[in-house]
Amino acid sequence: MTHDTPAALAAPATLAVPMKSRWLLVSLAVLVLDQWTKWLVERHLPEHLLQPLVPGLVNLTNVRNTGVAFGLFASAGHLPTTLLLAGLSLAAFVVVGLYFWKTPAQHRLLLFALALVLGGAVGNLLDRVMSGAVTDFVDVYWRSHHWPSFNVADSAISVGLTLMALESLWPRRDPNRPAN
Repeated sequence: MTHDTPAALAAPATLAVPMKSRWLLVSLAVLVLDQWTKWLVERHLPEHLLQPLVPGLVNLTNVRNTGVAFGLFASAGHLPTTLLLAGLSLAAFVVVGLYFWKTPAQHRLLLFALALVLGGAVGNLLDRVMSGAVTDFVDVYWRSHHWPSFNVADSAISVGLTLMALESLWPRRDPNRPAN
């Protein structure tokens, strides 16, 4: 017979916080890689110059995006729009952060996905607050069709959201149900 004391019952919950905190290293890695690559592009590549990386498929470029993803709602330095976009980005960051902390530690794929989104959101939010625009530098194209330029943060957000969507489609095993 086991005796579940209040301290014994609380132990798994206290262990969950450090276990979940480890996922924030993914967010930190995304943020550092994002900021470093943007700095390199801003320092070494003149704006709007296309530098072929994979000829016929990928160019490096230096584009200042005053809008949100893919240049939508570009504000061209209009302060109220920039502040609104920064506020919306901050609100999204808070919502994703709360979702991250409420997600059980055993849902590793979801935590990884949320960590990617958090890292990317912080990277782009930092740019928007510091300079009013986000640096995009990856130009993917096929013949005359160009995907809007993007950066590491955008990639992390896109991959994270895709993983979240896929994870939501997979059935979850009920921990209270015995395995077959």
